[in-house]
Amino acid sequence: MQVPGLRLLCEIHAELGPPIEKGDGPGGRWRIIPIIGGMVKGERLSGRILNLGADWQSVYDAGHAELDTRYVIETHDGAMIDIRNFGFRHGPPDVLARLAAGEDVDPSLYYMRTNPRFQTGDPRYRWLNHTIFIGTGERMANAVRVGVFEVI
Repeated sequence: MQVPGLRLLCEIHAELGPPIEKGDGPGGRWRIIPIIGGMVKGERLSGRILNLGADWQSVYDAGHAELDTRYVIETHDGAMIDIRNFGFRHGPPDVLARLAAGEDVDPSLYYMRTNPRFQTGDPRYRWLNHTIFIGTGERMANAVRVGVFEVI
């Protein structure tokens, strides 16, 4: 069986607004973090992130967070692309506490992986609709950086 490879598609730098705390849920708490802009840079996909989206997070008492983002990319050549990105973030309690306090933390100290799914009607980018991607992320005080890799 062939082992899949990875090819870098782009790097996403998403700017975040202040979290909206929704309160406690089963086993943790719920929050919404607005995605207010940012940039997408890559050879095959580049553009800007519109102020139109958010991350609906579930932060569990067991020490992990489910990430569920949805936002829109406007490419450098005018295409509109939806991205939905589901993933997990977890790590040692002291590292997660530093992230929660807004500190910049070396991303090798915690796990942040995602499964980006793209959707567009633009024929130039339709290939995104039926391609598998994975992402590796880094949380900063007011932004998130995600490297998006095509599974080949």
